[in-house]
Amino acid sequence: MDLNSAIATTTLPVEDLVRARRFYAQMLGLRPTREFEGALFYEGNGSGGFLLFPIEGRPPGQHTQMAWFVKDIVASVAKLRGRGVHFEEYDFPGLKTNHGIADLGYEKMAWFRDSEGNLLALGQLV
Repeated sequence: MDLNSAIATTTLPVEDLVRARRFYAQMLGLRPTREFEGALFYEGNGSGGFLLFPIEGRPPGQHTQMAWFVKDIVASVAKLRGRGVHFEEYDFPGLKTNHGIADLGYEKMAWFRDSEGNLLALGQLV
């Protein structure tokens, strides 16, 4: 077994699968590639994927639960904002966003929440 060549996936809890499907379709432009046992699976272009599964009464994580790395974070943030996605603003020691984007030196990041409160991100390696 070699995990270096395995494709990793993310699993995100959702309280309302219908609402989550609508958010991922309307706001992010994503469609599930598979549906099974009340869950939705989304696959990228050979980059793994993620699963949305229903769960009751469980709060979302307060850390980044999933990130997409893009070539142009400024354009990607603008496109998602145009669809109604709200980006988080932070002003902590060592982490400050400017128009929703933090420059961490080695990468740029922008965070937003899905319809279920999961903390998601866009990243761009510098």
